[in-house]
Amino acid sequence: MRTVTAAWSTRAADALLRREPVVGTRWAYEWATLLKGVDQVRRATGDQRYLQYIRSNLDRFVHDSTIATYSREAFDLDSVAGGPLLLSLHRETGDERYRAAAQVLGEQLRAQPRTPSGGFWHKRIYPDQMWLDGIYMAGPFYAELAVAFAEPSALDDVARQVTLIAERTRDERTGLLRHAWDESKRERWADPATGRSPSSWGRALGWFAMALADILELLPARSAQRDRIAPIFGETMAAAMRVQDEQTRLWWQVLDQGGREGNYLEASASAMFVYAAAKGVRLGHLAPTHLDSARQGYDGILRRFVSASADGDITLHGTCAGTGLGRRPDEPDMTYRDGSYEYYVHRPLETNDHRGLGAFLMASVELERASGTR
Repeated sequence: MRTVTAAWSTRAADALLRREPVVGTRWAYEWATLLKGVDQVRRATGDQRYLQYIRSNLDRFVHDSTIATYSREAFDLDSVAGGPLLLSLHRETGDERYRAAAQVLGEQLRAQPRTPSGGFWHKRIYPDQMWLDGIYMAGPFYAELAVAFAEPSALDDVARQVTLIAERTRDERTGLLRHAWDESKRERWADPATGRSPSSWGRALGWFAMALADILELLPARSAQRDRIAPIFGETMAAAMRVQDEQTRLWWQVLDQGGREGNYLEASASAMFVYAAAKGVRLGHLAPTHLDSARQGYDGILRRFVSASADGDITLHGTCAGTGLGRRPDEPDMTYRDGSYEYYVHRPLETNDHRGLGAFLMASVELERASGTR
């Protein structure tokens, strides 16, 4: 087994700084996830190079109280994913532009369309649909705003979003959550009885697990919201650990179909579960055995997905490309994403994908903390 050292988080972050001085041309959740990983390396090391890197990338979008290329009227929860970065930059620099931009994203959440049960639509183009991804995109930011501005009703709403989607997407047989839920049951991928999508996709549940770990860290030590969310986190992680591959200690693209023809082990979901498990143990919400599983999973990531070149570049292989459900209104019907097993296992794999690399940085920092090297 490879020893977890501080080198992995900093080596991967330093390689990123050299390889991609600019990480995005539009306001997007993919590079926001990546930069949140860099921000965790910054907090662990105190290295100001990482702060400057994050700031230089966000400054390309943040102008006074506006965010370039961002559209509030799209009501896209993915667009809120950069909110924690704005709050972090405001704390570190005192620059009011970042707080004003964060408030712009907060206003979107206050106006976000909702399902009849009160769940946030994932996007305006997906009416009455909640996706697990959206809990990560919006939940931690929403909770951080609520704590900062002492808004208990907003914290109640965070817990409401978590509990609602957990109840409506859970597969009673496996305990795993399905990718999404359509309360209207009109979407073609929706089960006519439950509204659930057909499959338990690895990264979707990984987003959800990371979100709950991050939200729990923000909540007051004794709160009704914590009492509601903590059991869901425990149940979710227990279900995820049951489908951890016995040989590689990684996680599959379709979680409950391990070893089935076409299924593959996937980097981003594996890193997300490692992060959530290690952080959950640190926060006291998970048993120490989860840390053992996280360490085994991290070692599997290093063996299977990470390569290092002689010039110091660190490459992460094996991350599933962008993956969704249904179709956008401007897309032809042949592109319909039905959420089936066949759909997920035919998604291509990417190298140094921002989602996977961001999760790897977060997982590295957490395990380095657990090993005492941070």
